[in-house]
Amino acid sequence: MSELGFVFHPENCIQCHACDVACKSWRQQEQDVKWRRTLSLWHGVYPDTAMSTLSVSCMHCSAPACAQACPAGAVSKRAEDGVVLADPALCTGCRKCSDACPVGAPQFGADGKMQKCDFCIRGLQADGGTPVCIMACPGQAIEAVLMGEKEKSASERVTTTQYTIAMAGK
Repeated sequence: MSELGFVFHPENCIQCHACDVACKSWRQQEQDVKWRRTLSLWHGVYPDTAMSTLSVSCMHCSAPACAQACPAGAVSKRAEDGVVLADPALCTGCRKCSDACPVGAPQFGADGKMQKCDFCIRGLQADGGTPVCIMACPGQAIEAVLMGEKEKSASERVTTTQYTIAMAGK
């Protein structure tokens, strides 16, 4: 069965952060809440350095660790498309989902409830639209793709590895 997932094409990213801003603006997120983040990845040692980019949000994992870690059952995965959703009404604010997520997707606002990318299912996608991060990207660096289980797991491993490297350098 195929599931939705994001694919990032770093060679197309111009680091404009339009994906981050569009998501934050459309969702009217609080200051410190970021459902999508564009990160700079520095490689090498001066003077031989290079930079690459990673745009990361919830990966809507094939086996979401956040859902497995949530004792309240506030995180679920839709069977029809693999989109992972958070239900703030069920969230207790324990942050176990955040500890379990390999890319820091769960975010917490002033209310202490978990929130994260929902693939614009609660909004644009409900009307057949494209997620705002994809619409805003001038370089077409983010793509929504239907993937099989093996392909999605491989994509998750690559993103998790890149994110881990990026965070180790911070």
